[in-house]
Amino acid sequence: MPQLIVPVILAGGQGTRLWPMSRAARPKQFLQLVGSSSLFQQTLQRVADPAVYAPAIVITNSEYRFIVAEQASELGAALAGVLLEPVARNTAVAIAAAAVFARNTYGPEAVLHILPSDHDVMVDGGYTAAVLAAADAAARGELVTFGIVPTHPETGFGYIKSSAVHGGEVSRVEHFVEKPDQARAATMLSEGGYFWNSGMFMIGAGAFLDECQKLAPDTLAAAEQSITDAKADLDFIRLDEASFATAPNISVDYAIFEKTSRAAVIAVNFGWSDLGSWDAVWKTSAKDAGQNVTRGAVTLSNVSNSLVITDDGHVAVEGLDDVVVVATNDAVYVGKLSEAQKVGAMVKTLRADARTSNLTEIHKTAYRPWGGYSSVLSGERFQVKRLFVKPGKKLSLQKHHHRAEHWIVVRGTAEVTVDGTITVLSENQSIYLPLGCTHRLANPGKIELELIEVQTGSYLGEDDIIRIEDEFGRA
Repeated sequence: MPQLIVPVILAGGQGTRLWPMSRAARPKQFLQLVGSSSLFQQTLQRVADPAVYAPAIVITNSEYRFIVAEQASELGAALAGVLLEPVARNTAVAIAAAAVFARNTYGPEAVLHILPSDHDVMVDGGYTAAVLAAADAAARGELVTFGIVPTHPETGFGYIKSSAVHGGEVSRVEHFVEKPDQARAATMLSEGGYFWNSGMFMIGAGAFLDECQKLAPDTLAAAEQSITDAKADLDFIRLDEASFATAPNISVDYAIFEKTSRAAVIAVNFGWSDLGSWDAVWKTSAKDAGQNVTRGAVTLSNVSNSLVITDDGHVAVEGLDDVVVVATNDAVYVGKLSEAQKVGAMVKTLRADARTSNLTEIHKTAYRPWGGYSSVLSGERFQVKRLFVKPGKKLSLQKHHHRAEHWIVVRGTAEVTVDGTITVLSENQSIYLPLGCTHRLANPGKIELELIEVQTGSYLGEDDIIRIEDEFGRA
């Protein structure tokens, strides 16, 4: 194996196919869909061996920066850098920017393991052997993709044609195949020599950037300049927006891998799923005797081949087969499990309607670097929220032009500053924050602070916050 492999984790996607749990403000990579940790955290755990991997580079968008930091911190995972994409431009420039950052940090010989943050991967001996073989090939200048040995004629993935065999060496890519229809997928499966394109890569930083210069010079120029003009923001690196925005909106497959003569593939058959739909979650999860997957407060009767998930109220399902039911505290999706790919079209419909567009963007529970809040009840001129603040964290020093607030402590200890006066509150105590006052909430304790906030006023939008001072750089 070459020097330590540098993981590059792509964590900026805003997938909609797992709605209503996955939304723009908290997409699937940060959710616990399989296992006890988020998919992003599972990705970090796969690259945690210090004998094999250097600290990871994460590339994400600005809205997710604190989620990335918090979930990495929960694992005690050190990060080499968190690069913030100022605008969405697909994977070509994202990977190029990470490669430039890695080259500048580790040198052009650095070998990068490019990993989507929202896949479910089974780490076994075959996985480890494939990673090390791919790293050796990448150190020789090859651009390696991981080709999954197909188990069924899947129409949701692209394919790779190659003479590669499972357990064999890295082989040349003959060509890539776009997502096929059912008949074509079945034909490729029967012919053999085709592999699912996993979206995972192993590349040398210098070799990849050389190919970018030949095949996608506009992408490389945008990536180089966005790193050169990047600005530090707390523990994050903000890529320059003006430079980054000039990059073509194109995937790394189209920009580089389908054109380069260096493309290679290693055939693997470890457990893998891109979890791109609810039926993929069903296939990956443990099932009961009726082939059902459930999570949360669920009761089933005469139900088979179904997925039922709830993170709020109790869900009871009777006498159905092949259904998916996903319930959150503000939306419920019900459909055929075998047609779960249609969720994306449903989300487009919801997003196009002003009455429902918000359901595709945010949850009733919103997460912030200090904790978060859940909407409990709202009406004309009032709103009730549940706030939770992590130990040692504090909100910005702020004021509002249009609303007053009442805070009632439910659990923990609150340190409240109102116009310079500090008051410490314990459970069952409350305080009134008059309209226009300068105030701040902090948790000085060792347990999570929970309180109920009652807002009253003529306008209750989140944009009526004037931040005066903020430890998270938002003032």
